[in-house]
Amino acid sequence: MDYTLLVSIIVVVALLVVGGFFLVKARRSVTPGKEEAKPEVVEKTGTAAPEEDRERDPGTVVTPPAQAPPVEEPLPASPVEPAEPEIETPPPSAGRMVRLRARLARSQSSLGQGLLNLLSAKNLDEDAWEEIEDTLITADIGVTSATQIVENLRTRVKVLGTRDTDDVRALLREELLAQIGSDTDRAVRTGPLGDRPAVIMVVGVNGTGKTTTSGKLARVLVGDGHSVVLGAADTFRAAASEQLQTWGSRVGAPVVRKEEGADPASVAFDAVARGVEDGADTVIIDTAGRLHTKTGLMDELGKVKRVVEKKSQVDEVLLVLDATTGQNGLRQARVFAEVVNVTGIALTKLDGTAKGGIIVQVQRELGVPVKLVGLGEGPDDLAPFDPEVFVDAILG
Repeated sequence: MDYTLLVSIIVVVALLVVGGFFLVKARRSVTPGKEEAKPEVVEKTGTAAPEEDRERDPGTVVTPPAQAPPVEEPLPASPVEPAEPEIETPPPSAGRMVRLRARLARSQSSLGQGLLNLLSAKNLDEDAWEEIEDTLITADIGVTSATQIVENLRTRVKVLGTRDTDDVRALLREELLAQIGSDTDRAVRTGPLGDRPAVIMVVGVNGTGKTTTSGKLARVLVGDGHSVVLGAADTFRAAASEQLQTWGSRVGAPVVRKEEGADPASVAFDAVARGVEDGADTVIIDTAGRLHTKTGLMDELGKVKRVVEKKSQVDEVLLVLDATTGQNGLRQARVFAEVVNVTGIALTKLDGTAKGGIIVQVQRELGVPVKLVGLGEGPDDLAPFDPEVFVDAILG
């Protein structure tokens, strides 16, 4: 076979095949009503493909990842103002004597009943009189006062020859009133005095109820219609200022206070100045508790009084004593009386105890009258001391 002819035939066939292919493609591109095929679109999520990947795959469309809706941050809470304590209207002091009598009757009647039983016995021999004296001493009346009461009673019972309970009760009542001093002036000077307020300093050792007594006294005075300014001069104990502030807020009495550790004398001076400026009736200054054995602290208490007197006279210095401390309370009273000239005693924690005889001892040895008594934890459990109410409650 001629190889030339064979090669020619193969070339012609190849040309025909290639020509047919291009002809078919050209017809498809110009055919009406047909849309050009679009490249397949592949959606991908996630991080965008690198540049070289997009060049190799131009049909790839990268969509950004779906983002969560933004979380709205809560608005900052507006500061909540502390609720102002509701100002109370304290009751007038007229009803306090009724409560005083009732409380004393419950707490002291055992002492009085024991004495009456002993005195009413048919045979009052030496042993009976010694027991009566011991009972009085146990009640913190003191040895000297107890001895004198017993001697007077022995004489009067022998002269009258009586054993009647009512008669014995009357005799014992007279002796106790004589020891307590029923005619003593026990009024607390609460002012105002001319163009200035009355100034009351409250002193005592820690734990006797000094700050509480200051607050309760303010409540008594406000209940009786007086205007009061409180001075938180116990700057050694932060809780004291807060406690006094609470008492003042309850009754609507302004409280002058400074930061912990401030000079107590400056606080006391500012409190009196505030009282003068406001035209208040009374300024009550709560001082820091003192150990009566610490000379330096006692001298500083004297300084507080001297600084206050540069602005106004100090009209009352009330020493707060715990009725349960007995002889220790008497020692405290002696030291305080030397430093600040105590004018009156506020006897606290008298409820539930038969230790009220300390009243007789303090008055006998210091010549300082008991003016106020605290009978419990309630806000209205501070009352003026009335000797007759006290003795009647003891005797039951």
